[in-house]
Amino acid sequence: MTQRSAIVPHGMEFIRDEIGYAPGVLSGNTLYIAGQIGRDSKRQLVEEKRQQFIQCFENMKAVLHTAKMDFADVVEITSYHTDMRDLPLYMEVRNLYFAGCLPAWTAIGAASLCGTAGYFLEVKAIAAKSS
Repeated sequence: MTQRSAIVPHGMEFIRDEIGYAPGVLSGNTLYIAGQIGRDSKRQLVEEKRQQFIQCFENMKAVLHTAKMDFADVVEITSYHTDMRDLPLYMEVRNLYFAGCLPAWTAIGAASLCGTAGYFLEVKAIAAKSS
């Protein structure tokens, strides 16, 4: 049986404790990262669109680092967008975090995210560490 463990970066404990899920789950050498949104360490929505996109990736980075991984380990991303016209901005921000081999990517349009107005992006990912 593969060992599983919750990955909860410092500052994201409220996600586990209040909302009831893990920001990431490590199963063997594979990390499943739950959808990351543009909420900062004070649990506030980052309102400016580009900064909100950056915050999504910064939150993802925190999950990766807690699992002792980095963006080079990410093999797949799924992004959810309230406006598909934001794809060029998304790709610009994504490319700040990925060098070399890009992960597989699926982009999905969504009417709303997080049940609250103002969220433009949610990004989930799978990362795999070589043994």
